[in-house]
Amino acid sequence: MTSMMECDRKPEAFVEAYQHPERAVDWDALYEGFDAACDCPTTMFVERLAEVYPDAKVILIERSPESWYRSMSNTGHRVFQTPIHPGAPEHVQKSLSMARTITWDGIIADPVRFGDKDAMMKLYRAHNENIKKVIPAERLLVVQLGQFGWKELCDFLNKPVPDVPYPFENTTEEFKEKYRQATGKDLLEA
Repeated sequence: MTSMMECDRKPEAFVEAYQHPERAVDWDALYEGFDAACDCPTTMFVERLAEVYPDAKVILIERSPESWYRSMSNTGHRVFQTPIHPGAPEHVQKSLSMARTITWDGIIADPVRFGDKDAMMKLYRAHNENIKKVIPAERLLVVQLGQFGWKELCDFLNKPVPDVPYPFENTTEEFKEKYRQATGKDLLEA
């Protein structure tokens, strides 16, 4: 899997699309070379991407709001509280700046607003419900974090089940290590 932190995927174009939703976006150019996308910035453009790619399938991985908030407290929120290392590659600096700007209007970057746990969990639930509303049921697979594997995904995508264990990645520790490798700096500890 390739992330925006590993290559220059024009994060400034995503900021432009977010700040000016009335303007046309060349989504094909932004996603050139990719078959799939996950997480930020893609999740901030669900409605627009659903219109542009009407045959795309969407996998929504849900978890309890408590678990989501705890995870964001240990990862995303800390990323946004950690100053961007000036020695980090330019595309990494731009990607982090983009994520701070577009992730729910900067709420996760704002320590006061993010500190309102109940409001954040409500926002998370509303985000998931919006995806269920926007994406037609035949194009949407909703699964619970840790409660699915190759069979569910491959059945939904009409692909054969591979003969390898299903990967479990992006734990908090892996996230922190990827951040350190990309930026040359450790995340701030709470």
